[in-house]
Amino acid sequence: MSAFPTESLLDELKSQLPGVQVELLRNEAPSAQHSWLVASKDAIVVASWLLEEAGFDYCSNVTGVDWPDYLEVVYHLYSVEKRLGPVVLRMRTEDRGEKVHLPSLAPLWRSAEFQEREVFDLFGIIFDGHWDLRRILMWDEFVGHPMRRDYVEPDDYEYEPTAHDEIAEKARKHAASAGGAE
Repeated sequence: MSAFPTESLLDELKSQLPGVQVELLRNEAPSAQHSWLVASKDAIVVASWLLEEAGFDYCSNVTGVDWPDYLEVVYHLYSVEKRLGPVVLRMRTEDRGEKVHLPSLAPLWRSAEFQEREVFDLFGIIFDGHWDLRRILMWDEFVGHPMRRDYVEPDDYEYEPTAHDEIAEKARKHAASAGGAE
């Protein structure tokens, strides 16, 4: 994929969609991969424009970020046909507690479905409009969101033997017989 002028694409978007709240966040690192911070109220309109008008037909990655005052979700979008990208799209929650709702972009890019579920599971961001928002990595009874700064690991893990216990025991015996540390 080749690089493209992020700023001129943003200017084009703003000329076609006046009033949308989108801010260019500059990245001064060598990669210079700038991103767009989109107000959650405008996210569907901006994302639809990127898909339908600008041709960004592939969402390669969705991830969460835990900042001290809010949670953030980041999407990396590409145009496969035009060989352009990424457009890095960001949305932020209002706070870290009660106002953690953001619109789902999975209806536009199906590849975001599982990744939004992962962000929900690990960070606790609730994606409004997602048709199957449930845990994907942690079990249903798991309490909390383990990638959050405020997550505290429980001190009462229950031991559950697994098939791996037998393999681990064989490895320990092999290491001891070979003169290695246990």
